[in-house]
Amino acid sequence: MESGIIRVLPDNVANKIAAGEVVQRPASVVKELVENAIDAGATQIKIIIKDAGKSLIQIIDNGKGMNALDARLCFERHATSKIIEAEDLFKLSTKGFRGEALASIAAVAQVELKTKQTENETAIQINIDGGKFINQTECQAPVGTSFTIKNLFFNIPARRNFLKSDQIELKHIIDEVERMAIPHINIHFIVQSNGNEILNLPATTTIGRIKSLVGSYIQKELVPLAEDAQYIKISGYVSLPQYCLKTKKEQFFFVNNRYVRNPFLNHAIYEAYKELISFQSHPRYFIFLELDPANIDINIHPTKTEVKFTDDKTAYLLLCSTIKRAIAKGAASDSLNFETETAFNTQTINASKNVTAPTININPSYNPFNNQHNFEQQNTKVNKQQWEKLFTGFTDNLPTEQQSEKQTVISNIENETKEFSVFQMNKKYIVTTYNQNILIVDQQRAHERIVYEHYLKTTIDNRINSQQILFAEQFDVSANDFVLIQQLMPEFKLMGFDLEVFGKNSFIINGIPSDLADFNIKQTIDFILESYKINTIDSKTDRHDNLSRAIAKSTSIKYGKVLQEIEMKQLLMSLFDCENPLYTANGKSIMMEIENTEIEKFFKK
Repeated sequence: MESGIIRVLPDNVANKIAAGEVVQRPASVVKELVENAIDAGATQIKIIIKDAGKSLIQIIDNGKGMNALDARLCFERHATSKIIEAEDLFKLSTKGFRGEALASIAAVAQVELKTKQTENETAIQINIDGGKFINQTECQAPVGTSFTIKNLFFNIPARRNFLKSDQIELKHIIDEVERMAIPHINIHFIVQSNGNEILNLPATTTIGRIKSLVGSYIQKELVPLAEDAQYIKISGYVSLPQYCLKTKKEQFFFVNNRYVRNPFLNHAIYEAYKELISFQSHPRYFIFLELDPANIDINIHPTKTEVKFTDDKTAYLLLCSTIKRAIAKGAASDSLNFETETAFNTQTINASKNVTAPTININPSYNPFNNQHNFEQQNTKVNKQQWEKLFTGFTDNLPTEQQSEKQTVISNIENETKEFSVFQMNKKYIVTTYNQNILIVDQQRAHERIVYEHYLKTTIDNRINSQQILFAEQFDVSANDFVLIQQLMPEFKLMGFDLEVFGKNSFIINGIPSDLADFNIKQTIDFILESYKINTIDSKTDRHDNLSRAIAKSTSIKYGKVLQEIEMKQLLMSLFDCENPLYTANGKSIMMEIENTEIEKFFKK
């Protein structure tokens, strides 16, 4: 027979290609193995990570384990205990069902499996190296299963090179664990990274699990959902409008306890908040949908994170109306507690004690119109203090000669303002003249540039002064943010943030940069972290540069702020002192210039 160009791929090549769909990064391995542990009935799952999963991933559970035959067959492609025939795909109640995960993982790593069932005296140990079976022996191990994955992608260097930094890969792992921990509140999850425990989540209630992951403070920001319709049951929590964030954070959808993404249902949530929040605000939500497995299709994506409904419209309308009712009830309540009933606070009245009516002191000679002039002077003083705060601390770390020069500029600003005229347009732009041309400056981008360069210039020998807080403040963060802050601690200290670890997922704020004294520091740090994470995705800048950008983005004056003339002039003068006054750190234009010749040409027509 004549040979053709179509060939059947060898098993080792086919397995590596299949692994590319299922095992995209270390987090994919964690997801697949933890899902198997959940299906095995585990009540405790321990995840041990080294080098963000690149060197080691170990998943230990106390589930029902496997016998010798099952332990060997589980590494075969399309081998699964979850389904028997195609119709089973439409009545799924388990996590994994494709039978591809273990075969794909074994094809691109060195795998050791130890598993034992209650009725067996010894455990089974299997070793596989890059898809090649090494041996199967008996060993001693507790009831349950332990998977040890070493050197992921060791035999596919190109795929390994595409992995991100340890910080980003660890974040993906924590994200996957959180998505499985939130709906499975009866399971105790433990996560260790490089010997440090970063998550310890004992069995609890749903709100208890959310508080463990996000922080206790979130309880007062959420309202519960409850809807039990014929087609679908809805439960969970959503944030009150006043607690919505400027960034998308803590948004979780679960269908039959499986984390999913669904843009259609996401739109229903934002529709429920319509006219309650600005278009730049985003609600937090932890929403659980329960419905007959026959009414959904989960088998539409290799990672099983997408879902289709047989009746999208009903799910949409019910979700939207349920959230609206929950927000309305929450807004009517002064305080919320999901674990105890609200009690009235009453004061005991002592019958023997005399009750006196409150007194009001009135100054009969006071005339508000006599002090009008003084009021105007005071108002001017307050305005001056407000704009000076925008630049407080920016000269603290300059050489003495430059500090003197800057202080001279600031002290004589009233006189220098006479040299050029400015006005604000649309509460967004500063318009002035320059060499007979018209200059239009974006006020937010201009201040971003000023703040960015100020923080970028910090070094070990040129730190920003930290203003100590009278009473140190504690703030709780998520596991991801806790790891991130620990990694950024040296940069934070250079920039004037005096932080220290205070227990698991908690920090103490002892001091802040002097120029941020009037900011809500907890909220500011939260915004800085979100901006930092967005910058990490969009660019490959180093930590110091990235953090400088994040601080500038989070603390700069915003559009809509009305600026006084003296404020606008100081902003322009500080901008032109920058090394690059034309562009922001991410390359956006700060100003545009309209040449006088163009204006003359227009009016000559």
